[in-house]
Amino acid sequence: MKKTILMSIILLFSAIHLKAQKMNLYDFKVNDIDGNPFDLKQLNGKKVLIVNTASECGLTPQYEILEEVYQEYGGDEFQIIGFPANNFGAQEPGTNEEIKGFCQKNYGVSFPMMAKISVKGDDMHDLYHWLTEKKKNGVEDAPVQWNFQKFMIDEQGNYLGHIAPQESPACDSIINWIRE
Repeated sequence: MKKTILMSIILLFSAIHLKAQKMNLYDFKVNDIDGNPFDLKQLNGKKVLIVNTASECGLTPQYEILEEVYQEYGGDEFQIIGFPANNFGAQEPGTNEEIKGFCQKNYGVSFPMMAKISVKGDDMHDLYHWLTEKKKNGVEDAPVQWNFQKFMIDEQGNYLGHIAPQESPACDSIINWIRE
């Protein structure tokens, strides 16, 4: 009887552990910048670059480069998703409507922008827990260092790695990955 109970407990914990390992991008739902639900499952089959953004940061001009990369490679096989966040130096203080207007007016952003979220701290969005914690993404711990940190996701929704904020969205690591 004790062996049966012990085996049941072991199997239960193994199943929980396996479920945690199988988590991927498609397990998350967010809201777009207009407040509409955005199921990340719709990105199935595409490489995805996720970027936390800010409008009043020294790295804000990366929006222009992100848009150039999106114009060249975006489509059926590649997508960029922007997540405005106010976690670093209060550099994204605006409302979603203000952020959307800023991005379109100043950088012509046409890639999908999501509603403002938190990318660190007690109120960190569940997606960012997955992106930044090895126990959830199965690859690495990658706490968000600053605005414009980039995360690469493969066509099956699996986490591949991150690119530091100061690296250009058109750096060799990203462009070579997109072209693979």
